[in-house]
Order: sequence, then structure tokens, then C-alpha cells
Amino acid sequence: MSTTDVFVIGGGPAGLAVAIAARLRGFRVVVADGSHVPIDKPCGEGLMPEGVRALEGLGVTVPAEESFAFRGIRFLSGGSGADAAFPNGAFALGVRRTVLHRVLAERARELGIDLLWRTTVTGISADGVQLGDHKIRARWIIGADGANSRVRRWVGLDRFRDRVRRYAYRQHFHIKPWTDRMELHWAGRGEVYVTPVSGEQICVALISRDPKLRLAEALQQLPQLQAKLEGVEAASTEKGAVTATSRLKRVSRGNVALIGDASGSVDAITGEGLCLAFHQAMVLADRLEIGDLSRYEKEHRRLGLRPRLMARLMLMLDRRPRLQRRTVQAFARHPSVLQRLLELHVGVLSPLHLAVDGLTLGWGLLTA
Repeated sequence: MSTTDVFVIGGGPAGLAVAIAARLRGFRVVVADGSHVPIDKPCGEGLMPEGVRALEGLGVTVPAEESFAFRGIRFLSGGSGADAAFPNGAFALGVRRTVLHRVLAERARELGIDLLWRTTVTGISADGVQLGDHKIRARWIIGADGANSRVRRWVGLDRFRDRVRRYAYRQHFHIKPWTDRMELHWAGRGEVYVTPVSGEQICVALISRDPKLRLAEALQQLPQLQAKLEGVEAASTEKGAVTATSRLKRVSRGNVALIGDASGSVDAITGEGLCLAFHQAMVLADRLEIGDLSRYEKEHRRLGLRPRLMARLMLMLDRRPRLQRRTVQAFARHPSVLQRLLELHVGVLSPLHLAVDGLTLGWGLLTA
């Protein structure tokens, strides 16, 4: 029977991030996943500035030729547009999920982490992890196995405070990015994101409450974007997934902790999912080093406060085309409000600024 300090169940970005963070603190680490490199998942493929900094802290470098540094966000609705740059010269990174997963796996391998791909975990106990007939003893067990986490069920943590589902579809196109902004197009029944992921390719993602709505139909509501993509060769097939805002009552029990989507999630409208997972990874590794998971609960909740606030604010516009248009018009009239909202989004400003900006935005909506 073999042993390790930390056993991570789930080898996606969240699992690899916590494995790397733990290994950097001197732990022996094993990661097991039923899939293999690279693992793909439909998402908007944009890493906000905090996520980029978190990757740097883990020693992970995304090749420049396989990514795209974008400098801000642009909102568009009904022919109107408004944009803002990330504060302090910061940049976000568009990168295909397969590329991100590959470089994370390479970093884990470089650090000597044992990676068990195509390996199914069949159960856990107080002292280890069961892999069929083989058992590995582990001091700490980390569940990073996604929104439908088995680890969460095995340890009785599958109790939610709230859960709201939406549906996401994503496709890539061979076209040079036309802007250094990530674009958010309000399409009435949902939102369409355009994220540059390299110098030659973009990712187009749709998020809505309608499981039957697809990109082609959503693009019909966005004639300017549809015209840009007319005749452009697709670089991938359209893929879908469920995106959810979910919050658990607890994210740890005994020597088991949850991370990433297994520990709850924020709606993809925020673009904060990966960033949140990377920060959870570093906080969790700190708790493992101290040998006490009790503070992880509190710190996990704190990390999720700002992304949940931003999700609530942005989802207020969901399926409200008139309000979407007036909001974008108000942003165009009061660019400082959009700038501060973006600064709040990336953690530069405190939510306390929201009250003053809310009054300005409210006046802008009345006069737009």
C-alpha cells in the first residue's frame, strides 16, 4: 500500500492548481483523473488579471503564441457600445482551455507530482483513497472533481444554500481579433462573449437560461457580429455545458476539502471561475501547511463574495433587452461608472464604491 501527503481527486485546472500549490510547500502529491491531457470544457476562455497573477505565482507560463493578452471589456447592445480598460495597465489572458490544461499538467509533472490519468477513484476513507483493488494512504484528500462531485457526496457535503442554472455553448473561429477587448454582446435572451484566444483565433460563447438556444440563432440577434463571422472557418465544433451559481453550506469535513466547481461556483457571466479556483488553491495549500482546515471555510466564503456580487449585478440584465440597451447607453454617457465597476470586478475597488456609482448609473438609466 503506497502513501502520499495530499491526494487530489480531479485533474482539471482546479485540481492541478491545488496540487502545484501543495507541492510548492513541500508536500508529496498524487492527482487522479478518469480522463487524460488535455481536458477540454466549454467556457469563455478568458482569465481575468487576478487569474493571470495567480498563474504566475504557481510558476505556470502560457506561451504567448498560444494566447492573447486583452486589455479591457466592451459592452454592446442595440447598436450602442461602451468599454473600459483594466486598471493600472493590467491585462487579462485569452487562452484555449486545452492549452491551459496542458501547461498546468506540464508544470505539475515538472515538480514531480504523480499524475494518474485514466484512473478512476472508487471511494475514499478516513485514511486514504481507493483505486479499485488498490489503496493509497493520504493525510489530506482534495475533491476537485467538478460540479457533479462524487467526493462531495461521499463525505456528506452535498447540501446547497442556493443554486441557479444556465446554459453555455462555445465555438472557435479562425479570424484575427479585431480588438484588444473582450466583447460582451447582449442578445436579448442571453449574452454572447467574444474572447481572442490567439493572434489568429477567437472564442465565441453564448450563455442563456434557454437550453435550446444555440449560437447560430443568438447571432441572428447580433447582425454586426454575425457579419464579422460570415464565411469565417470554424476552428472547433459547438460544445455546450451547464453553468451555475451555487453555494454549499460547507466545503470541508475532517481531512477532506473541496475546491473549484466541486465547492460551489459563480455564473460564467463574471469570467471569474478559474481565477476563483486558483485563489482557492493557494489558500487551501496554506491551510494544509498549517495542518488545519477550519479556516478554509471562512476564507473560501470570503473569496466568493465579490464574484457573487458581480454575478448578481450582471444577471439583473438577463432577458431584459430594453434595460440592457439603456444600461450600455448609460455606460457610454458615464464612462467613469463603467471604469469603476470594472475596477470593482477585478478587486481594485471595494464594494463600498457601488452605492455612489449606483446612483450615477440610476440617473444615467433615467436620462439615456
